[in-house]
Amino acid sequence: MAQELHWRKSTFSGENTDCVEIASDGELVHIRESDDPNVIITTTRAKLTAWIQGAKAGEFDYLTD
Repeated sequence: MAQELHWRKSTFSGENTDCVEIASDGELVHIRESDDPNVIITTTRAKLTAWIQGAKAGEFDYLTD
């Protein structure tokens, strides 16, 4: 039987109910949008860590400008 995931959202989302949520079941990390919870992206902790480091370094800032 599949493990029940505990989904969390950023505290920066505030009262916004439409947000990105994240859950983990060990080495795998699952990401979804709360308004479309059946679509889930799954990656490893290592790959997510690399992406977060890139985001912190500004590599993706052009997407939000």
